[in-house]
Amino acid sequence: MQKLIALNENGRRIGESHPRAKLLDHEVDQVLALLEAGLSYAEVALKFDVSKSCVAHIANGRRRGQATERTVRVSVNR
Repeated sequence: MQKLIALNENGRRIGESHPRAKLLDHEVDQVLALLEAGLSYAEVALKFDVSKSCVAHIANGRRRGQATERTVRVSVNR
């Protein structure tokens, strides 16, 4: 089985392919949509079971604010 891994310009894993990612990429999109709809950081954090600071970092672009430079295909053994 193969999996796509997103890398930044330095060749480091980003997004949901990062080993310490707490949210999937589509969940980050949902977080941003909920914030835009007027929910508070605390309300969104409870919904996704993450900290308020995690939500704040996503909202301010400090987390998940990198663009994908390239993707690589890796083999995954089960």
